[in-house]
Amino acid sequence: MQFHLSLSNMKIKLVFASILSMLLPQKVAAQPFQEVIYSPEKTVFTLFAPNDTKQVVVRIYDVGLGGKAKKSVKMKRIANEQWQTTVKGDLMGKFYTFDMGLGECPGVFAKAVGVNGKRGAIIDFSKTDPEGWNQDQHPVTKSPADLVIYEMHHRDFSINRPDAKYRGKFMALTEPWAISHLKELGVNAIHILPSYDYGSVDETRLSDNKYNWGYDPVNYNVPEGGYSTDPYKPEVRIREFKQMVKALHDAGIRVILDVVYNHTYDIEHSNFQRTYPDYYYRKTADGQYSNGSGCGNETASDKPMMRQFMLESVKYWINEYHIDGFRFDLMGIHDIETMNQIRAMVDAIDPTIYIYGEGWSAGSCAYPQEQLAMKAHINRMPGIAAFSDEIRDALRGPFSDDTVTGWIGGKDETESIKFGIAGAIRHPQIDMTKVNYSKAPWALEPTQMISYVSCHDDMCLVDRLKASIPGITEEELIRLDLLAQTAVFTSQGVPFMLSGEELLRDKKGVHNSFESPDSINQLDWSHKTKYPQVFEYYKNLIALRKNHPAFRLGNADLVRKHLEFLDAPAGIVAYRLKNYAGRDDWRDIIVILNANKADVEVTIPNGDYTIVCSDGCINEEGMGILQGEKAVVSPQSALILHNTKLR
Repeated sequence: MQFHLSLSNMKIKLVFASILSMLLPQKVAAQPFQEVIYSPEKTVFTLFAPNDTKQVVVRIYDVGLGGKAKKSVKMKRIANEQWQTTVKGDLMGKFYTFDMGLGECPGVFAKAVGVNGKRGAIIDFSKTDPEGWNQDQHPVTKSPADLVIYEMHHRDFSINRPDAKYRGKFMALTEPWAISHLKELGVNAIHILPSYDYGSVDETRLSDNKYNWGYDPVNYNVPEGGYSTDPYKPEVRIREFKQMVKALHDAGIRVILDVVYNHTYDIEHSNFQRTYPDYYYRKTADGQYSNGSGCGNETASDKPMMRQFMLESVKYWINEYHIDGFRFDLMGIHDIETMNQIRAMVDAIDPTIYIYGEGWSAGSCAYPQEQLAMKAHINRMPGIAAFSDEIRDALRGPFSDDTVTGWIGGKDETESIKFGIAGAIRHPQIDMTKVNYSKAPWALEPTQMISYVSCHDDMCLVDRLKASIPGITEEELIRLDLLAQTAVFTSQGVPFMLSGEELLRDKKGVHNSFESPDSINQLDWSHKTKYPQVFEYYKNLIALRKNHPAFRLGNADLVRKHLEFLDAPAGIVAYRLKNYAGRDDWRDIIVILNANKADVEVTIPNGDYTIVCSDGCINEEGMGILQGEKAVVSPQSALILHNTKLR
């Protein structure tokens, strides 16, 4: 806050008093969500609730579900929209709820809960730390471009693994087989689908094997009990989540949490609604709940306390659980200012923590479009990335119609793929008028673009190929699968893959499998031996990217300097990474992607080249020599060369 020196002292005082009076109401709202402060002598309960609430009560229970309250204590309003009470005595091991007449709940920022998240729990968090937790650190990454992100659902990954002890649980990712597979594949970041407490699975009936992805939030700051070995004990889920993180960190693998702040499971029963009705939700001009999420409601990130909630929640997951990154579900529902504040707050903790999200909403939002964190506005959010549906749909076909193919099936989407290869930045060789969705670059840096071809909420790549290319043979399916992923992993964006794609995963043709049984969603681990060439290609492709900085320049100016697209026939995307890009050991790298069903000859800069990728195989040591200016690329495959000696 600045004042002109020419103002009189009186004017300064008046201006300051005026500004202070405007800020005072916000001062309370800016306080962290400390709803429970425990000590052996007393526990202080605090709640953000309306001033005109007739009564707010804290109830104390011995158990997390069922039974009668052992104590009920009225809260008093101590400040603007702030209620508080103190309960004397040692409440360690007890459970609590807040009740203002709309139904009991554990508050909005419970950090431990009983089974099904109905009641908050008072526990000793120091006893939830695994051995060595205080020394645990974020695995080192110099740039987001170095990340290889592997999207995983806990049940999918482990439920059908024969040698798994903790099938479908957090702890499965601590087991040697899991760590070994991930390290062998070469991924260095695990994106876990929502792992906070969600509403669609009854934790008292886990034997029912009810399945859900978890995009139905209840308690945002507590691990999901269905993934723990004992959901009745609040400390167990917390300890096991930390054990999972520690095991992955020890293996050099970062953990990215999928966060769904954009909506709640429902409105009536949500913790938000039961503590401050309608505050946390957006409404339309006619008073209806806005539904930008497509799930019946959308939260209002622009409101001070919802914004503060998101900031505090992200900070909490970093500090308590050592999370290394965040994927924001339907990020386009949140306002730009909130996302930028989150980025700034995270930077103060650790700037290597990666933040990305879906740069769209599922419906119209009751907030100005130009102020929302949409993909088109990523250039106004430095340090935040978005998924590229341009390269995704260009490669395999549109999200809206599973039967329509993309470039790998013969459709002309060359310019859209070039846009994805460059990382959604401005590049002089890309004609934006021919790009499928965006008509202007939206990324300031290539690390602001997530490059992918499939994820959880869509057909996996195998199913998509089968649906869009009638009569496709298994051989052709494998060739096109590998070709599509080659485009993803050689792009300048941050590569992202769905768990199990390396095993030629399928989901029996189901597009939206969020409630499908394990038989649809589970990984078939027998595929690792059934299709060894697929796993080998994925492994070597990831290694190629990691070993050669030319594929991960991480800077827009460097991309424009070193990335040169080559003229090529129809159905071909060809480019050169030239002049030791990124200080690579290889002087020039040629990448040619051929979607045609026949050999295609492509003109390249004249030289002597070592072949490192050809006809569905990768070998960095070399697979032969190519001399001259003509390269023949096998059908539906990639050819990657590097220059060893200029003529």
